[in-house]
Parts: sequence; C-alpha cells; structure tokens
Amino acid sequence: MLDLLIQNGQIIDGTGNPGYYGSIGVEDGKILVFRGAVQGAEASRTIDATGMVVCPGFIDMHAHSGLVLLSEPEHEPKVRQGVTTELIGVDGNSYAPFRSKEDFRKFVEINSGLDGDPPLPGSWSTVEQYLNMFDRKSAVNIAYILGNSPVRIDAIGWESTPATDRDIANMKAMIRESMQEGALGLSTGLDYPPGGYASTDELVALSEQVAELGGIYHTHVRYKSGDMFMDPFKEAIEIGERSGVPVHITHFYQKAPAPGGAPQLLGLVEDAAESGQDVTFDSYPYSLGSTRILIVFPDWVHEGGPARLKEALADDDVRARLRDEVVPRAPTWHDMWLTYFKRPENHAYEGRSIAEIAEMRKQHPVDALCDLLIEEDLQTCYVAEGLNPRTLPAFVTHPLSMVGSDAVLLGDFPSPRTYGCFPIILAEYVREERQMSLPNAIRKMTSFPAQRLGLQDRGVLRDGMNADIAVFDPNSVKAPATRTNPKQFPIGIEYVIVNGVPVIDGGQHTGALPGRAVR
Repeated sequence: MLDLLIQNGQIIDGTGNPGYYGSIGVEDGKILVFRGAVQGAEASRTIDATGMVVCPGFIDMHAHSGLVLLSEPEHEPKVRQGVTTELIGVDGNSYAPFRSKEDFRKFVEINSGLDGDPPLPGSWSTVEQYLNMFDRKSAVNIAYILGNSPVRIDAIGWESTPATDRDIANMKAMIRESMQEGALGLSTGLDYPPGGYASTDELVALSEQVAELGGIYHTHVRYKSGDMFMDPFKEAIEIGERSGVPVHITHFYQKAPAPGGAPQLLGLVEDAAESGQDVTFDSYPYSLGSTRILIVFPDWVHEGGPARLKEALADDDVRARLRDEVVPRAPTWHDMWLTYFKRPENHAYEGRSIAEIAEMRKQHPVDALCDLLIEEDLQTCYVAEGLNPRTLPAFVTHPLSMVGSDAVLLGDFPSPRTYGCFPIILAEYVREERQMSLPNAIRKMTSFPAQRLGLQDRGVLRDGMNADIAVFDPNSVKAPATRTNPKQFPIGIEYVIVNGVPVIDGGQHTGALPGRAVR
C-alpha cells in the first residue's frame, strides 16, 4: 500500500533526459518510479496527472528566507512556485553561529531591509540549533551556507580592520565547526559590510578551509571594485583558482548600462571552466533587482555597525559628502522604487520611486533616503531596473547556469520574481519563446543545483530518492506577477509534495509543514 500514487503524467525526471509517461509512487517519503501502466499497486491517495508534467521539486540557489520562514512557515510565495528546497545564508548574511546576542541583534538590524526582522519562535547560537528551528517546521526544505559576515564579526568585529593570521585561524575554526554541523560552504556578499571588508587574500585563506571540507564558495561579487564590469568576477575566479574551492557566482547578469557585453562576462566563466576550474552560476529571469536600500551607501559610512551608521546618516557633514558620492543603482532615481515601511506615516511611499518620494518630501534624494532609514530603523528595501533585458536570456539558458530567485519577501511591492521566478521560465523561456527545452529547464531547477550543493537524495525522480515533487500543467503555467502588482501566485502549478507530503494540493496550500534541514 503506497501513501501516494501520481498516475498518467509525463515524467521529466530532472536529469535533462526527455520525458516519458508513467507513474510515481510515494512510500514513507521515498519515491518509487513506475514506467507505463501500474499493475497491482494500491495507494491511500491517487492523483490523476493526465495532461500534466511530474518532475522533481525545484531548488532555489539564492533565498532570503532565513528569518521570514521562521515567522511565516507556510512560505506560500515560494512553495506555490514548485520550490521544495531553498539555499539560505547567501550574500554573506547568515544567521548562525552567533556567540554574542548583541552582535546577532545588530546583524538582524543591519540586514532587516533584506531579510526582515520578524518575530522569531526561539533563539539559537550554533548552526545545528539554527537548522533545528526549520526541521519539520516549514513548508520547504532548507539547505544552509555560512556567510562570511558573521564569521568576520566574531573574529574582528564591525570595523574594516585587515585580518591578522590569528583572525584567519579563528575564522577557519568557525568554518570547520559550522560545516561539521551542516553548512555546505561559505557565502560572500562583497557589497555588504562588514563581510565586504574582507580582502581577496582573506577570502582565499577561508576558501582553502572550505575546499578541504568539500564545500563551495557562493559569491555575490564586489560590484563596486575595479572596472565594475569584469574585475568583480575575475576576483571570484581568482579565489577559486588560488584556493581550489568550487566557485558559484550568484545572480550573474549584465548590468544596464555596462561597459562591455554579455559574451565577455560569460566568456570569463567559460574559459575558467574549460581550463579545469569548477565554476557555475545562477541567474533569475527578470530585469528587476532588489535588496536593502543601504547598499547604495559607501562602505565607510557602515563602519562600526548599525548604531554608528544611524548617527552618520543624521550628521550634516556626512550628508554633504554622501550627496556627492551616492548614486542610483539604476539608470536614475526614477527607476528605483521603495517598499517595506513600518511607520504608518510612511506607508504613502510604498511602491513609489525615490525621485517621487524626494519630490513629495521636498528633499534631495540622498537626504530623503537618510531620513527614511533613520525613521524606519534601516529596514527599507527597493526594487529597481538594473539588468540588461536583452542579454538576460543568454545567462538564464547558459549550460553553466541554474536558477536563484534572490527573492526579497518584504513590503507591499517586492520584485515580481518573489512570486514568479520559476514558473516564468516554464511559461516564457520554454513554452512561448522556446529558448530552451522543458527537460533542460527542469534540470537547471532540480538535479543541477542538487549536484552543486551535494544533495545526493534530492533533485531527481528515481527510486529511493526523497519525494520532493512538483506537478504542473505545461500549457497553462504562468507567472502573472508584475512590478506594480507583484503579489500574485502563479497559475498552473497544481501539486507540490515535500518529503512525500502534499503542501500544495489542487492549487491550494494544505498547511502542512514537512520541510527538513538538509545537511
């Protein structure tokens, strides 16, 4: 007697191979594959998948749900897309380990415009304790990568002080302990202080430790460095080459405008791979970027942590300097829209551009941002036009790419990729534009990221694998979310099964929370 039987669907198993017709059984959370007609199998529940695709659940290589998921464990924006596993701890901003509660609270505050500051169901200090907070308490599985920011805070503090040999040794010890408890490697967000204060040599030294333990280096590169085009990615490649660590470049794309073309960026990665280096990347299929608005400010103003940052933002002399240095992370201030305001008097600014808000407040855009950040305890985030839409398909469809939503789950006007990253690939890149085949698209969302993360029991529909499954209608699947109306769930994803338990059933959330911390 099977727990679940999914019959009559087109099975696309995640390997990139063509689909076939058959059935998938689930027993004790594991998969049983039946080719052709099922003879003699009985099940407590049968799903008729006629006309639908049955595939592995999707794996998001870049998720900002490390705190929000603890407060909103149903995780509807993501699980309704077919996502069954997410990688958290990205951009160097992970939330364990923290030996100091004061540092933890400061870190949450500085990142609240990216990862939120929700009420939490408990406390933790180690990676193991943190991962246990998710185990069988969330709608999706989580995989965890250690950010270099908490590692640097523990060893050095909130200053831009160069790391000493002793600091490096202490950081390596924290990496060893964290990876032994379940972290899959090291992440960096080199535009986010204090992790962004790390030098290339420091990152090479830490990555040597990661490589010894079989982990990966997952990097948001230093976009503000060098020529701000090729140099940030050259640094990532150099770190991998010198340390021997596998490199994964996250949200890889061509900025608009950029001083060079997409072939140059992609060629850099291709050349490294062809020379024998282990390098991959992820991309998202939207031209809209999104993160905390603090990222527009230079590193020097962040030094010392959030309290000193707020003091600096209020200082007239600092403001004068910032008006000269701070520029939009988009073509203009009209192309950056703010969201996630807590104070009632600021709700009128939700979804409005920085230029419009500055005009409403009769301020220079930089002064308006400084005042709003002080009023909102640094929590505000933004959505902006920042990617070249013409070259984006070259990244999304590239053989070395997989999918990372980089979805910020905050505010009334998040990026539409928060609700549509995976289904828009199925609908537009595959069905409408035929830029890649359905088996290849599914591979990018399933077995390829599982392989990258070393998840040996997920990502493929094969006997004995954990039963993370998505069932969708390939003819109707679509992502209706837009910039001005982003909170729209996808259409056509009918069933999402996590560890053998239906979480989305007939297009509706069941309330089940069967997710595991995968280690």
